Amino acid sequence: MRVGISGTHGTGKTTLAEALASRLPGHVTAEEPYYLLEEEGYEFGVPPSAEDYRVMLTRSVLSLSSTPVRRGVIFDRTPLDYLAYLVAAGFDPAAAAGPAALRAAFMSLDLLVITPITAETERVLPAAELPGLRAEMNDALLELAYGDPLDALSEVPVVELGGPLDGRPDAVLAALRDLAR
Repeated sequence: MRVGISGTHGTGKTTLAEALASRLPGHVTAEEPYYLLEEEGYEFGVPPSAEDYRVMLTRSVLSLSSTPVRRGVIFDRTPLDYLAYLVAAGFDPAAAAGPAALRAAFMSLDLLVITPITAETERVLPAAELPGLRAEMNDALLELAYGDPLDALSEVPVVELGGPLDGRPDAVLAALRDLAR
């Protein structure tokens, strides 16, 4: 199975990805595009600029599109994240990426998991940097996921995790079992 996890910073995506990979035999986690680019020498602004988000978006589309479809992979971030950061920064998502490439990348996923800001993430997880950007990105991500203005997600099952943090892996595994039926 191929699972993409999307959400603003500080919502437990990486922790969830690691938990899922440990419970799904043969699955690996794909490195987040930010860290891949950083390892290659890309220098990000603080906070990242619109160009930085475009570069991460392109890398994320490439990552989803180039990883063998038969391989079990948990993607820590998807193109949806970077589109949402661009929207939060005031940019039109349609100008950021080609809908056909986005559609193909998302179609490679069996499930898209959204980790939104919840009362529990705010109470339990460490305080995140750039709280204004974080909140704006969260809202933009939810609007993009459910409004789907680029018609890129229409055939991808989406699970939004609003329950307890410790129940997230079980919720995703249940969704994957439902999809397998």
